Amino acid sequence: MTKSASAAAAALATPSPSLFSGSGSPAQVLAEAFLTVRDETERRAAPLSPEDQLIQSMPDASPAKWHRAHTTWFFEQFLLGEHAGGYKPFHPDYAFLFNSYYVSAGPRHARHQRGHLTRPSADEITAYRRHVDAAVVKFFHEADGDTLTAIAPLVEVGLNHEQQHQELMLTDILHAFAQNPIPPAYDSQWTFPAAAPAGGQAPGEDWVTLTEGIHSIGHAEDTFHFDNEKPAHRALVGPVRLARNLVTNAQWLAFMADGGYTTPTLWLMDGFAAATNAGWQAPGHWRQVDGEWHIMTLGGLQPVNPTAPVCHVSYYEADAFARWSGKHLPTEMEWEVAARAGQLNDAFGIVWQWTRSAYAAYPGYRAIEGALGEYNGKFMVNQLVLRGSSLATPSGHSRITYRNFFYPHHRWQFTGLRLADYAG
Repeated sequence: MTKSASAAAAALATPSPSLFSGSGSPAQVLAEAFLTVRDETERRAAPLSPEDQLIQSMPDASPAKWHRAHTTWFFEQFLLGEHAGGYKPFHPDYAFLFNSYYVSAGPRHARHQRGHLTRPSADEITAYRRHVDAAVVKFFHEADGDTLTAIAPLVEVGLNHEQQHQELMLTDILHAFAQNPIPPAYDSQWTFPAAAPAGGQAPGEDWVTLTEGIHSIGHAEDTFHFDNEKPAHRALVGPVRLARNLVTNAQWLAFMADGGYTTPTLWLMDGFAAATNAGWQAPGHWRQVDGEWHIMTLGGLQPVNPTAPVCHVSYYEADAFARWSGKHLPTEMEWEVAARAGQLNDAFGIVWQWTRSAYAAYPGYRAIEGALGEYNGKFMVNQLVLRGSSLATPSGHSRITYRNFFYPHHRWQFTGLRLADYAG
């Protein structure tokens, strides 16, 4: 026996006052929050041509058109399909085309073939989104108070899920643009966010020291969180030092100049094999122009800024750099304790930061029943945790306990690092 989507969502996440902070009736508040997030997806898609929206540059990425449709399918499948009596799907084939990995929700088109879907067109996906948006808002205004209370957690899961895809839309199109020999710009006015000035602290304060102690880890407040952030539990942390600042491009260039990519003793065996097989000589999206390193950005191809945090590095590269530096990467528990104390510069909004913690269940974690139980728990193997958020993370989607996760060879996301050191 499986739970309904709304009951599962209540177990997956707790409604956040920040998302549903508008004034008016419950239906109006839900509708405003819903449309705000849905409109942001369209705002991010607006600079893209129909051709841009189709491209899938690698199996790990998805076309922008697919992201727009999949997030719409989520609401059609789990909200309208299960709660709006009499609702008929917009198109009978869309559940197959735009389901991602929810095996319990039915069969799905192969992930690595999403770029083959020339039909439906981008305009047809726009019509699909408008149809579902109108149906959802209509449902909100027709539902009674008890129903709105019951579905609120499901709506919030869906909105946070869409915000995750908003970030992926930018990382995926950037990867595609980076393959183009004539580098396009997603937004010609885009600039990399400024980092906190390295060395801005007093002497000796570039590092924060965590003395040995027991700390509460995980989400304990009555605000939105995914199920992989709980239950809150106690963990031994320290003694350790964490760098207040992110590793910069200047530091990375020194690593490269010192043979960092060709020195096997710096690398994990799988990492060196990945770097060798893929021909890595620099971070992702870097290319040399007239002997100088440039990086492909959302603003197009730009010279590498030495003072900016390094970006688009895999866990393997981050680990090798840390070893070259005589340091290591922090655990996610160490990162959380330091961030909670406000001791880390640029913890949010520039790059996700690799930790050396395996993505695994917290003590006492249990995946919920039903299709939404597939959201996080089934990925808890062979991946590493990243903390913080990136320049592509939508506003309001960051929190200290957020656990992002990717495979160690992945580097198309906005991923960087800060160092840690023993403080014995």
